[in-house]
Amino acid sequence: MGLKPVLLSLSLLLGANAWGADECQLNLSEPTLDFGLMNRAVALAPAAERLLGERRVRLNLNCPNATDMSLFYRGLAAGAERFRFTERGSYSLRVSDAVLDGQSVEVGLLAASGQPPVSMGTTLHWRPEHGIVPLRGGVPVSGRNLSLLIEASAWADETASRVSDAVTWDTSGVFDAIHAGRSRALRLQARFAPAACTPSLSNGGTVEFHKLSVMDLNIDQETPLRAQPVVVSVTCDAPTRFSLRLQDNRQGSATGPADETTYGLGLDAKQQKIGRYRLLFDPARTTADSLPQLYRTESPTGALPWSSASAGPMAIGTSRHLGFSASAGSTSGPEAIQTLNATASLEAVLAPLGTLDLGSEVRLDGAATLELNYL
Repeated sequence: MGLKPVLLSLSLLLGANAWGADECQLNLSEPTLDFGLMNRAVALAPAAERLLGERRVRLNLNCPNATDMSLFYRGLAAGAERFRFTERGSYSLRVSDAVLDGQSVEVGLLAASGQPPVSMGTTLHWRPEHGIVPLRGGVPVSGRNLSLLIEASAWADETASRVSDAVTWDTSGVFDAIHAGRSRALRLQARFAPAACTPSLSNGGTVEFHKLSVMDLNIDQETPLRAQPVVVSVTCDAPTRFSLRLQDNRQGSATGPADETTYGLGLDAKQQKIGRYRLLFDPARTTADSLPQLYRTESPTGALPWSSASAGPMAIGTSRHLGFSASAGSTSGPEAIQTLNATASLEAVLAPLGTLDLGSEVRLDGAATLELNYL
């Protein structure tokens, strides 16, 4: 009686090993293909789509007995030649270096299992809804051990990197050895981050008019103040298309008629408007990279249509994107720029003193946020 548990355990173990030896095995050297981190600064020239990279994976199918080695790849199609990599991208699979039972073989492309190959060669592009089979002399052959090198290439369309936050693409497909009864998933990933551009303002963005005497100001009409220079700089990791806007943090406090290019100077103690200002950009006082001359252009949306590029100064606004082109008259939008330096002019106007509360010191309290938008 004491031997029975040992004999029973040994019998089950041998049975499990014998059953496992009859199975085929399908393996991938890399179950996940990571195409890395992308941002628009990597692309030096605009293009309808951009190659994210190429990755390789080795597929091995091993069976204890000669087996039909046909393989199908199950993935969402993105046309006749590629698979879908989210709604903004695609990828392709290329098969090469096929070895069956230790000997190099050709591969054939199958429209369906059991049908003759529609194309063949030492290298083939794996089409959606198609299979791959090893060939000798143009005829499909069975075997015990098949090895394939698969090269995956991925693309993203030109809008893919227009992100304000980090985005991860994640998709998968399945290699299906239908006659061997085995399948294996392949996962593909790519990450997108906003372009790396950094805007900055001279003096930390503070414009100081110093203390003004009421003797220098008009009682019954507005008083324009001396224009103050503000240096606006943008530095990117690589040439990048961008636009600028200015958002008023004292909205509703600007004097004068409503105008998207004027910004408020705050309110006095009796909640009366102190004045207004605008920030004027002059292409003649703006430089970028090695470009000989710049012209300003604008768009209400940051996309086409853009205004005809002009050399005339322009006040930046809240709802119109300001950009810079290297070609006068161009309507294609801003140039890809790596380093921009613009000496803008801040022009302020104070309300008539007769409309302000002079019982205490009146402090100019304008504030705005310069906004950089990737295109």
